[in-house]
Amino acid sequence: MIRLGVNIDHVATVRNARGGTHPDPVTAALLAASHGADGITAHLREDRRHIRDDDMRRLKAELPVPLNFEMAATEEMVSLACALHPHACCLVPERREEVTTEGGLDALGLAADLRPKIARLAGAGIRVSLFIDPDPAQVRAAAAAGAQVVELHTGAWAHDPSPAELARLQAAAAAALESGLELHAGHGLTCGNVGPVAALPGLRELNIGHYIIGEAIMVGLPAAIARMKQAIAFSRNFSEAHSNGEGERP
Repeated sequence: MIRLGVNIDHVATVRNARGGTHPDPVTAALLAASHGADGITAHLREDRRHIRDDDMRRLKAELPVPLNFEMAATEEMVSLACALHPHACCLVPERREEVTTEGGLDALGLAADLRPKIARLAGAGIRVSLFIDPDPAQVRAAAAAGAQVVELHTGAWAHDPSPAELARLQAAAAAALESGLELHAGHGLTCGNVGPVAALPGLRELNIGHYIIGEAIMVGLPAAIARMKQAIAFSRNFSEAHSNGEGERP
């Protein structure tokens, strides 16, 4: 069973467009959790462009499902996370001028800086994930730095769902399993392109936000979550049946 983490950042984006408190990302997170989300992801950026500090505190206090604190690997964010004690932290690269996260964290080049931060978070009882490009060298660097989880950046796949991009994801997934890391994936995934990613051997979790929140405008959040979970389950079940020789796609 692949867990679905729903990222609620863009509920806060809509709220912040006019100020005030509506729509409330915490209310959206609770609705998502009550309609099938296995966890909630929220990215507290340095510039607080969407999620705010109080949002994170309320999420931690009110959520009935695990909270994944997406954050840059800075002293400020590590201190906030250690005080908040979310279930997990996902360390991501962050540039103030970017519209969204544009690539994976360089676990290989930043190993010396990441290692003590990961150790501090893990010492606080927080599961640590690194959001990295699908590169076996980056996967192995994440393991060496002390991460428990890697989340593969699927943005290139979403832009170009080609055999070459799928092969990159498969190679990185194999490296994660060989390194003893839990495997997650996310970024740019939709009901139309999630299938081959959901079929990656060993995948445990997908984190999806922009597409689900966008679909929720059209069909409502419960329906958007249900459709994504159906797409994930179908792809996973088909992959397992195909690998076991149980038949062809109906």
